[in-house]
Amino acid sequence: MLAELLASFLFLISSMIFILFTGGNKKRSITGGKQGVPAANNTVSADPGLLPRSYPVIGSYFAIYANRDRRVQWLADVIRSSPSATFILHRFLGQRQVFTANPAIVHHILKTHFHNYPKGELLRESLHDFLGDGIFNVNGDTWKVQRQVSSHEFNRRSLRRFVETVVETELSDRLVPILAAAAEDKATVLDMQDILQRFTFDNICKIAFGYDPAYLLPSLPPGEFADAFEEAVLISSGRLNSILPVVWKLKRVLGVGSERRLRLAVSRVRDFARDLIREKKRLIAEQSTTNEEAAVEVDILSRFLMSGDYSDENFVIDIVISFIHAGRDTTSAALTWFFWLVSQNPDVEREILEEVHQLKSSGGGDGSGTAVFDETRDMVYTHAALCESMRLYPPVPVDTKEAIVDDFLPDGMLVKKGTRVVYHPYAMGRLPELWGSDWAEFKPDRWLERPGDASSGGNGGGRGAPGRKWSFVGRDQYLYPVFQAGPRVCLGKEMAFLQMKRMVAGVLGRFRVVPALDKGREPEYFADLTSKMKGGFPVRIEPRTIDYSGN
Repeated sequence: MLAELLASFLFLISSMIFILFTGGNKKRSITGGKQGVPAANNTVSADPGLLPRSYPVIGSYFAIYANRDRRVQWLADVIRSSPSATFILHRFLGQRQVFTANPAIVHHILKTHFHNYPKGELLRESLHDFLGDGIFNVNGDTWKVQRQVSSHEFNRRSLRRFVETVVETELSDRLVPILAAAAEDKATVLDMQDILQRFTFDNICKIAFGYDPAYLLPSLPPGEFADAFEEAVLISSGRLNSILPVVWKLKRVLGVGSERRLRLAVSRVRDFARDLIREKKRLIAEQSTTNEEAAVEVDILSRFLMSGDYSDENFVIDIVISFIHAGRDTTSAALTWFFWLVSQNPDVEREILEEVHQLKSSGGGDGSGTAVFDETRDMVYTHAALCESMRLYPPVPVDTKEAIVDDFLPDGMLVKKGTRVVYHPYAMGRLPELWGSDWAEFKPDRWLERPGDASSGGNGGGRGAPGRKWSFVGRDQYLYPVFQAGPRVCLGKEMAFLQMKRMVAGVLGRFRVVPALDKGREPEYFADLTSKMKGGFPVRIEPRTIDYSGN
């Protein structure tokens, strides 16, 4: 705390001196344009009222500090004010950071010039104590090998097993009984965000590691690991978004404050992952001794351990933590905001229920695994509603790359070596130029096509629910990079959709999820590494008069 106060005091004094003797920039010019926007090659002055004012040496420190509690929303506002959907944020000591919601630029950094925009050193250093050299924090050959090994677990057979056994069991044996108990006691208020994190945590551990943490039990047991994981995410994110990185680096050297808490949290998380790995090694050794092929279910962790190339236990721990982060935090974030949006749009909820009912009716509703898997795949309207929810609240709201050589972006902007380039899915989902003047409305129909509609250039992607005359129309992945795009596009995209759709059908088919917020109050958006609701999502559960689940 003392080190942080001293650094902040010295910085503030130097800032005031420069302000007294220098003038700030009142207006900047930004070149280029975004996909589908006229006058892309013209130089246009951005709205000076929204662009953060920059001063010598300290850059836009005051604007960054003033918006530190709503960083994602503020940056989205600034991006929208720019005719090119791209602007430069001036930071301390002349550092420049490019923020963009321009699909052409996203395509440029994620595909055509992919090798010039890896994970930057600042991002790697900020997250390394937590994620280490796991797949989401590395580049080059280390990333390629992890991706190649992991990709074997995302085939059709694994996806079917995931839905038929893992998700279905977690849903029917744990989640539904908890919600049913809450529905019986009208005074019960659940934190749906916490429930969803428990649900996705159990699921990712089962499918990726063959381990059941049983975190979603009726007692909702306190989880030392989950608490430590949450703190590690929060502090690591604070590092990445720090106005003065020197502060957290000094605290790390001194072992005080948030850095001390991070060290303790990461230690608990790594102990959990280490125990999981050693148990898996024991089972694999036992299998090889007894020659019992069924002794170990092949999963992602087994593949890494049995490959023989991962003798470094710490490296395997990094891999485990990265997959827990992806499987727990991103999917639960998507579902949390989805349930909020559906609760505010009863017409959408009715369409989802009608789809679930028709699929159950046409499929016989025999409860077999095959029926469950096929029904889940065919939930076209629900798929569209999830896409629409993630447009407004992408699980990962921003993503950072760093140029390793000088480069020109498609709009003509020069990016010098070492410059961080941040694409902003949260802002992209709110641009009227990309989504129309009704961008603020929650409209799953914008993802659907009916006979007679003009082609939207989509990829089809669904047979349509029985009796329905629509199909899903996907969007260009560089216009909608919610699952990243290009070579690093999310391996678990289909798995995430299957999990979410099955969970939505199982929950909404039986219950109404009713926000327990004060009248007129909405959830407060908060982002660390993923999009969350600050303080959780309190809800009451009400039973449906008609059970649409088919059970």
